[in-house]
Amino acid sequence: MTISRLLFPQDKNYILKEVQADTRTQLLGHLVTTVRETYLNRFNPLGLEDDTILKIKACKTISIDNLENFYWELAGIFRYKVGSNQLEFIFSGKSHYQKYYDDWNEAFHIWLEDFTFSPYFIRAVLEMCILQPHGRPAELAKGRMKVYLSQYFNLKVYKYRGITPIKAA
Repeated sequence: MTISRLLFPQDKNYILKEVQADTRTQLLGHLVTTVRETYLNRFNPLGLEDDTILKIKACKTISIDNLENFYWELAGIFRYKVGSNQLEFIFSGKSHYQKYYDDWNEAFHIWLEDFTFSPYFIRAVLEMCILQPHGRPAELAKGRMKVYLSQYFNLKVYKYRGITPIKAA
């Protein structure tokens, strides 16, 4: 246990970060699967098969490594939006871990549903995870994902300064 963790023992962000770390693989796998199905249904409703569609259908192992930054930025935005960092009273009998698990999963699924309406988001995820998981195109897609998050939430995520609202001119 680190010293910084000992400073604020009633900070819910510790529990929330643990929940987000525990659910990372499951949620990112769900994200890629949902994007793949959405792409096949929306952009290829007739089921025609070209090289891209065949590659998407043939992909059995999904590389979620390129989505790490996206996931942790989204997790940070969720912690930012949730607000207070104090544990709350839960009268339902759930543990704090279970409550934050449910809240995080619900928010992730709602946001994912909104994200899949954007063809730019769908293409970026496919480029990063299925079509070209390594190399320069994946790096460009990571940048597009960062811009997409900034525009969607109207927030800017900085590595060292944290999350700040974008001020319109």
